[in-house]
Amino acid sequence: MAQDFSGQVAIITGGSDGIGFATAALLAKRGAHVVICGRRAELSTPG
Repeated sequence: MAQDFSGQVAIITGGSDGIGFATAALLAKRGAHVVICGRRAELSTPG
């Protein structure tokens, strides 16, 4: 059973790749508004 995060806000640090990125993607898929930050600009995608 998937939890619904609609209307919730999640702040993910270390979201450039790995567990942070996967967590951000999952929360967004389940309806959360996600803010991601990371230190490696070369891994970020525009848009």
